Amino acid sequence: MKIYKIAVIPGDGIGTEVVTEGVKVLERVAELDGRFRFEFTWFPWGCEYYHKHGVMMDEDGIDRLREFDAIFLGAVGSPDVPDHISLRGLLLRIRQGFDQYVNLRPVKLLKGAPCPLAGVAREDIDMMVIRENSEGEYSGMGDWLFRGKENEVVLQTGVFSRKGVERIIRYAYEMAHRENKTLTSVSKSNALNYSMVFWDQVFAEVGKEYPDVKTQVVNVDAAALFFVKQPQKFQVVVTSNLFGDILTDLGAAIAGGMGLAAGANLNPERKFPSMFEPIHGSAPDIMGKGIANPLASVWSASQMLDFFGYEEWGAKVLGAVEDLMVDGSVLSPDMGGTATTREVGDAVVRRLEAMA
Repeated sequence: MKIYKIAVIPGDGIGTEVVTEGVKVLERVAELDGRFRFEFTWFPWGCEYYHKHGVMMDEDGIDRLREFDAIFLGAVGSPDVPDHISLRGLLLRIRQGFDQYVNLRPVKLLKGAPCPLAGVAREDIDMMVIRENSEGEYSGMGDWLFRGKENEVVLQTGVFSRKGVERIIRYAYEMAHRENKTLTSVSKSNALNYSMVFWDQVFAEVGKEYPDVKTQVVNVDAAALFFVKQPQKFQVVVTSNLFGDILTDLGAAIAGGMGLAAGANLNPERKFPSMFEPIHGSAPDIMGKGIANPLASVWSASQMLDFFGYEEWGAKVLGAVEDLMVDGSVLSPDMGGTATTREVGDAVVRRLEAMA
């Protein structure tokens, strides 16, 4: 029997509540399948840990995580810890430390999911956004000069390496080629005359190796417009770290809300563990109330199953989520229901058992 070692970092806010339901789904899938099982190790890192120890995670945290097959993250962030500390002290440290350079965020309107757009068919919203996840605008390079003086200057430098840009664009071309889908590069070369001109150049160069892939290049402001007005224009989307971060939150808004927003941080070569997470944030306003929507965490669990090669179970988990939303009797308050976080997770498990 194959054993997968999973590091669980519940993090902050509702993280513990929702990741528990994702773990529950993974455990039940393994029991129903019988070919594999999961071993979960929980780590207490996050903002509460920062208040006690002065760091978001232990100094040897990366070394300790290295032995795992994957990481399951709940949420990161708290109002009493500056965002740049919580983000760089945990999430970005893991993403960059393990070269998780591919961020996969599905923007797909599932059956039964609410959509704020009028006149849009469910099939119109079905895209995979591939976000560069290791450098770009989030590289942390820059300087703060003459702090507090009238001539104060702040420099924030984006880093776009040939290696970093080419490998994420090639990953996107490979997906579009394999799945016979169109590929859109989201850029902004009319304003960012170095980084995005370079990005566009590499996109065109790599594209010569994939003549069968139909492509388009769209400026990020136009992409935001088309996400809302013509989402059917997009199937596979590749873009930079910052643009991908922003666009996928917009994508979540049109595809059921943040309660259905999942993300995977992949090291495709599998030299290091990959990380799976709901991307809705820590939601401190509802922390501890037991009403958080766990479906994004469940979707993240589905992505983990896909990554390990159990695509049939990944599809069944999403099917169970769709069945739950179509039925409508067991939904969390953000989706118009009255069910608790645990009740929603249990309902997903029951539907999986029925499928099996």
